[in-house]
Amino acid sequence: MTIEHQLEPGKRLLVTVAVMLAVLIQVLDTTIANVALPHMQASLGATQESINWVLTSYIVASAIALPISGWLADRVGRKRLLMWSVIGFTIASFLCAIAQSLPEMVAFRIIQGLTGAFLVPLAQATLFDINPPERHARAMALFGGGVMIGPIMGPVLGGWLTDSFDWRWVFLVNVPVGAAATLMLLRFMPKSPLENRRFDIFGFAMLGLALGSLQLMLERGHQLDWFDSVEIWIEAGLVASAGWLFIVHTLTGKHPLFERSIFADRNFALGLLFMLVTGVLLLAGLALLPPLLQNLYGYSVLQSGILTMPRGVGTLISMLLAGRLVGKVDLRILVALGMGLMGWSLHMMTGFAIEQGSGPVIWSGLVQGLGLGLVFVTMQSLAFATLAPRMRTSAASLLNLSRNIGGSIGISLVATLLAQNMQKSHADLASHITEQVLPTISEGVVSQLGLPASSALAMVNAEITRQAAFIAYLDDFWIMMWLTFASIPLVLLLRPAKPPKPGEPQMAMAD
Repeated sequence: MTIEHQLEPGKRLLVTVAVMLAVLIQVLDTTIANVALPHMQASLGATQESINWVLTSYIVASAIALPISGWLADRVGRKRLLMWSVIGFTIASFLCAIAQSLPEMVAFRIIQGLTGAFLVPLAQATLFDINPPERHARAMALFGGGVMIGPIMGPVLGGWLTDSFDWRWVFLVNVPVGAAATLMLLRFMPKSPLENRRFDIFGFAMLGLALGSLQLMLERGHQLDWFDSVEIWIEAGLVASAGWLFIVHTLTGKHPLFERSIFADRNFALGLLFMLVTGVLLLAGLALLPPLLQNLYGYSVLQSGILTMPRGVGTLISMLLAGRLVGKVDLRILVALGMGLMGWSLHMMTGFAIEQGSGPVIWSGLVQGLGLGLVFVTMQSLAFATLAPRMRTSAASLLNLSRNIGGSIGISLVATLLAQNMQKSHADLASHITEQVLPTISEGVVSQLGLPASSALAMVNAEITRQAAFIAYLDDFWIMMWLTFASIPLVLLLRPAKPPKPGEPQMAMAD
């Protein structure tokens, strides 16, 4: 018996709400804590560098745990794993809220990362299984709404909670949501069949070492000036060696962590690449815009968060549209259209002026959201279209891992390029400030203004720095734009998905 026949529409809706609540608290926590870091630093007695471990510990722990989602779901059951993950994440959130020192906070964030890693892939696989094939695209539109809007809403919600209450509410807000999700999962979610699959200890160890080292390298590379640091060299060596051993072991081992056939599926392999690009554009863009809006345009934290919300509106609109077009339009056309819209939005951002209103920010964000939604929903449908149902949890974990790695690479890349381009632009602009273009300020003018000559020169340097920073932001937008346009031809390698037919066989789940 297939699960869509086991679940009545009302029960299916309740399971959907439960898993989406689980997704929401996980994706919000990826970004919600960022804006509260200065307040945490003062409260926990941390330095500016050490407080970053609050973010790094969560990201590294999540990256290491994410790949074993499929094996754990097969071994203990998807319902049980999802429930215990929500419970663990909720308890860890409460512990983070009452942490009194930085070591405590980092330890509790590691627990958050380990338990939260399973929530998104398990929720995605569950939505596939509780919906018949003709509803898969709509289910992915709903799932994508939570995954894509979470990073956009996180800074807004985090800023509001921190300003209005206390930074500890950034974590406490997860407790009632997690409790509600747990009760709904316990009551309504059906059980899945178990499979006693052998655990690939060596493969997991090598993959975990590679992913953990990669995340540490990307998180700390900018702070340590990259390969001028011994730590970065060590981490890069671990990424290369452990990653190579994992690849060789996966290709030759008897019981690898992931079935080799999953990577032989062309649509899924390209889906991993597109999710990587989507992660770069989504999270790197969100890393660039808030400091641009706050530091150069003078918006507050809450105002800058509100100005990024049109991207979420565009994402919702295009996801709903894509969910209805699947089966009626060639999905490859929708992917190409989505990538084109994303590239166009970045082209709009390269036309920002240093003195402008909020209109260009709003419209470029809306266009980018439309593109992101189209790519996310259609690529998810294409990536899963030709995979066996038993591979769905592993496939979901790999797709989410790819998006997370893309986000880490994108944030690290744009931060490094921003700093480098800012220095180059500052030097270039400063070289043009000569006595010919800026006559020496006379003592009479200085005394009339009531400013010492050094203050006047400092004002000139501050304006040069502002202009150089703005040019560096535009350069980052140009690079992201060309990366987007360069990925569009990959759409030609995708296989067209057949329209889903009602009654196609699905993976059975025991009630």
